Amino acid sequence: MSASSVKPSPQFDATDRRLVVATQGGLPLTPRPYHHIAEQLGLTPEEVMQRLAAMVERGAIRRIGAVPNHYAIGYTANGMSVWDIDDAVVDNLGERVGQLEAVTHCYRRPRHAPQWHYNLFAMVHGHSREEVSAQVDAIARLLETEFPGACRARDILYSTRILKKTGLRISG
Repeated sequence: MSASSVKPSPQFDATDRRLVVATQGGLPLTPRPYHHIAEQLGLTPEEVMQRLAAMVERGAIRRIGAVPNHYAIGYTANGMSVWDIDDAVVDNLGERVGQLEAVTHCYRRPRHAPQWHYNLFAMVHGHSREEVSAQVDAIARLLETEFPGACRARDILYSTRILKKTGLRISG
């Protein structure tokens, strides 16, 4: 089924769909982006803001936020830290790691033994590989303090090129 053939639900009507299509590539870089979108869609700015807030509240969209280009602001060392964590504590530990300022995203993934024993991934950005390494060392110290013996191994996988990242896009 194509995105254009998806029927609106009572919680996601045709106006919500038009609003998602208008904003899925980002908000316009204007002093009043909601007013700009409202004008484009024939809505009031208040309705745009209310509808977006309602969609976030019910989970139809995950968030509205800025996504900075970390390369453009000087964070050119990007390391995915990978951890072999005891399965009994990986969820609790992952939640703790995901709250750290140095970590932009953190998630659990299945192991693929015998080649891949890591089950927790945490992305760290820095101005240099040394900075990323120091941040990962700090995470390791925290884990050892809060969950002694739970971390069996770790590594850092550094980015070597930029990949275009986009979320789901629906057509207009």
